[in-house]
Formats: sequence, structure tokens, C-alpha cells
Amino acid sequence: QVHMVESGGGSVQAGGSLRLSCAVSGNTYRYACMGWFRRAPGREREGVAAIDSDGRTSYADSVKGRFTISKDNAKNTVSLQMDSLKPEDTAMYYCAVRTAYGGTWSLPRDYNYWGQGTQVTVSS
Repeated sequence: QVHMVESGGGSVQAGGSLRLSCAVSGNTYRYACMGWFRRAPGREREGVAAIDSDGRTSYADSVKGRFTISKDNAKNTVSLQMDSLKPEDTAMYYCAVRTAYGGTWSLPRDYNYWGQGTQVTVSS
């Protein structure tokens, strides 16, 4: 069983920044992929960014150049730095872990452990 706890959400004006962190039980270097997803009201959960065991990153087109995912294997954390935030970034953000190799980074069904979520609200 893998447990995750997200933190760092909040409210910010458009153009501002937030940094989300996810504390993960176990050793993060062991996991095949760790990702951040978000779900806005009335919309499906979507992949935002992911980082694999080798440190390779993937991003949704909507956040490329604005968001940065990173992980600290010594602290067992994965973070999402969000800059130049837009109102359309408003959503509940979730940390997720995929323990098995293979799969698609942006598909929620390919992840087997999830955090409880942290709310991000961007006002115009």
C-alpha cells in the first residue's frame, strides 16, 4: 500500500505561482511513474504532468512552459511548480503513483495509488 498526502494548494490571482508537494510513503525511486492530475468541476480528470523512475518528464500541452514536475528521492516527495497560473488551471489536483512499468502517463486508469487532492483556485 502506498500513501500520499498533497499540500500547497490555495487561492492565487492569475499570473501568480503555487507549488504543490506530495509526500509519498516508501521510496520514490522504486515507482515506475509519479504524476499530477487535476479535475475541474464538470470535467473529467486529466493528466497534468508526470515523472518516471529515470527522471524523464511529460506535460500536458496546456501547461508546458508554465509547470514543472520534480521529485526528491531522498525526501520521498514529488512536487509541481506552477507558474503563470490561469483561471482555467482552477481544479482539484491529485498526486498519483504507478508502480508497474508500461502504460500511458496521462491515463488515470494506469495509476494504482492516489492522494486525497488539494484545491487550486486561480482568480482573474
